Amino acid sequence: MINAVRTYLLSLQQDICQQLEEVDGKEKFIVDEWKKEGDTGGGITRVLNNGEVFEQGGVNFSEVSGESLPKSATAIRPELEGRSFHALGVSLVIHPKNPYIPTSHANVRFFIAEKEGEDPIWWFGGGFDLTPYYGFDEDAISWHKTAESACKPFGNDIYPKYKKWCDEYFHLKHRDEQRGVGGLFFDDLNEMGFDQSFAFMQSVGNHFIKAYKPIVQRRRDYEYGEKERAFQLYRRGRYVEFNLVYDRGTLFGLQTGGRTESILMSLPPIVNWKYNYSPEKGTEEARLYERYLKPRDWIKE
Repeated sequence: MINAVRTYLLSLQQDICQQLEEVDGKEKFIVDEWKKEGDTGGGITRVLNNGEVFEQGGVNFSEVSGESLPKSATAIRPELEGRSFHALGVSLVIHPKNPYIPTSHANVRFFIAEKEGEDPIWWFGGGFDLTPYYGFDEDAISWHKTAESACKPFGNDIYPKYKKWCDEYFHLKHRDEQRGVGGLFFDDLNEMGFDQSFAFMQSVGNHFIKAYKPIVQRRRDYEYGEKERAFQLYRRGRYVEFNLVYDRGTLFGLQTGGRTESILMSLPPIVNWKYNYSPEKGTEEARLYERYLKPRDWIKE
């Protein structure tokens, strides 16, 4: 099981990086292979900086194991206490230069927990979501249509279920605000059986670049000025807030002694905070809040 998942994840990482390099046209991903002390895991972190299109992008493969799980895992699932674990996945965050290109995130992962004399507990998780700074209906619709295509072979109820879960998960409770226009989020997936669950995870992983690449190509040549850049840097602060306060992957990685540099590569390179800021009514900045930072059924609309 683990060998098959590992082979796919490494292939996915390579493919996404290659396609993003082709879009950027200037910079390449640096490759940083790392190992944890005590032979408890390692990974390959790939990072692109100061490209023509992408200000920073990180695509990380990691594989870690341990004799016990952190509280972030056992608090949600107490049946995992006293079990050893093995977890591997690919996670990525892409921060573009142009404010008209959204930030994007994707993650696919596999987890197995074992205890002598008992059946292993395993599941898949992952998804992808989109965080625009300036909203376009066309982008939100195409993003969600591609997400729906990833789910369709596995049942008509899958996309609505995981779209709703994404809206609920990527919600900044302290601001009562969505992180972006959503996408897919799933976890604890094993009810389909291993082969089908693995196939679904692969479909989600493979559809990320199909969803994101056309949006980048549509917006990469949009002209922008200091006003748009300042708003982008301010909104990036929301990304930092979510990743450091709520993100399960960040908490799990830090609590299991993961590699800090790889875990925090999701954070944007430059961010601005403003006290008590609200956009002026009638502006494109205000429209982001009014139309795009609320859960919507983009496909039906």
